[in-house]
Amino acid sequence: MSEHVDQTIRAVPSPGRRAVPSLDALLSPHNPPAPPRPLLVRDLSAFTGAGYDKKRSPLWQAAWFATMNLVFSKWWLPARFRPAILRAFGAQVGERVLIRHRVRVQWPWNLSIGDDCWIGEGVWLLNLEPITIEDDVCLSQESMLCTGSHRHDDPAFEFDNAPIHIGQGAWVAARATVLRGATVDPGEVVPAHAVRSRRRR
Repeated sequence: MSEHVDQTIRAVPSPGRRAVPSLDALLSPHNPPAPPRPLLVRDLSAFTGAGYDKKRSPLWQAAWFATMNLVFSKWWLPARFRPAILRAFGAQVGERVLIRHRVRVQWPWNLSIGDDCWIGEGVWLLNLEPITIEDDVCLSQESMLCTGSHRHDDPAFEFDNAPIHIGQGAWVAARATVLRGATVDPGEVVPAHAVRSRRRR
C-alpha cells in the first residue's frame, strides 16, 4: 500500500513546475529540430547607390573636396575663416561658431549649425543626409555624426541613410558617435566613446 502511494506521489508533478521533456522526446521524429536560418549571401556587385542624392554636380563636389583637404582642415587656417568657407559651399552657419582644424564635412550643403557652437579637432560630419546642429552645441575632439548606413538584410547592401538632429546645448563628448536617424535631446550629454542611435523611447 505504501509503495503504491509513493509511486503515485512521484508521478504527480509539483504544482507550478513544468515537466521537463526527456531527451528521447526531444529527438523524436515528431519534434524535428528547427532548420537553420539561411545565410545572407552578400553581392556587392549589385550595389547601385539608389536613394542617395548628392545634390550637387561632380564638379562642385570635387571643388569642395579640394578646398576641404587643401585649406579648410589645415592647422594654419585661422578658425574664423572656416564658417565663411562652409557658407560659400551652401552650409547654414550661425554667429560665433568655432571650428578647429582637421574637421571633415562630407557635404556643406547638407549642414546647418546654430549660434555659439564649438566643433573640436578631428570631428567628422558624415552628412550624406542633413545634419542640424542647434545653438550652443559642443562636438568634442574626434566625435562623429554619421547619417549613412546600409540595409543589412539586403544582398546588394543598398544605402539606408537618415538625418541627424542635435538639440540646443547638447554635448557630444570626445570620440562619441551619433548614428543615422538619431536625435540628441536639448542639453543631453553623449559620453566619450559612446554610440548614440535612434531616439530613446
